[in-house]
Amino acid sequence: MRTATVTRKTNETEVSVTLGLDGTGRHDCRTGVGFLDHMLDQLARHSLIDLTLRATGDLHIDDHHTVEDTAIALGQALAQALGDKRGIRRYGHFALVMDDARVDVALDLSGRPFLVWNLAFPTPAIGSFATELVREFFQALASHGGITLHVDLVHGLNSHHIAEAAFKAFARALRMAVEADPRSAGILPSTKGTL
Repeated sequence: MRTATVTRKTNETEVSVTLGLDGTGRHDCRTGVGFLDHMLDQLARHSLIDLTLRATGDLHIDDHHTVEDTAIALGQALAQALGDKRGIRRYGHFALVMDDARVDVALDLSGRPFLVWNLAFPTPAIGSFATELVREFFQALASHGGITLHVDLVHGLNSHHIAEAAFKAFARALRMAVEADPRSAGILPSTKGTL
C-alpha cells in the first residue's frame, strides 16, 4: 500500500497527516479553518486519496501559518507515499467547471517543484478566509511535494466557486498522475533514471 504519515510541529502549528494513495476518497480533516477543511475534503474525494488530517495553529493571529503548514505536511506525505514513483503515470491534467468557474490544472510529479499561478479572485475573502491563502496553499504543496504545477483560471465570477474548482481540478489531475500505468508496471516514467 502506498501510504504515509507525517507530523510537523513548529512554534506556530502542529499538523499530522495520514494518507493512502490507493483509497476511495475517505476524508476526516480538521484544521480549525472551516473553508480549508471543506477544500481538503474536496481534494480527498476527487483524488480518491484517503486523507486524515489534524492541525492546530495560531488562529488568533490569522489562518496563514495553519494553511501553509498543512500544505507543507500534505506535500511531504504525498512525496513519501509515492516513493520512487515507479509505474505511475506521473502527469495529470484536468479542466473543471463549477457553475461560473472553470479552472485548468496540469501537473508533473517530477520532483522539481514549480508553481505557475494564473488565478485571481474577484474578492479578498471567502467569508473570513483570505483568498490569497489559496495560492499559499498550492505553493507550499508543490514545493514540498516535488510537483510542477500550473493552475489557470479560464473563467470565474464567484470566489468560492473559483477556489473550489481549483482544488477539485488539482485533485482530479493528481488522481491521474498517481495512478498505476498498466503499460509500464514497475518502470520509472523518466529517461533520467530518477525522479
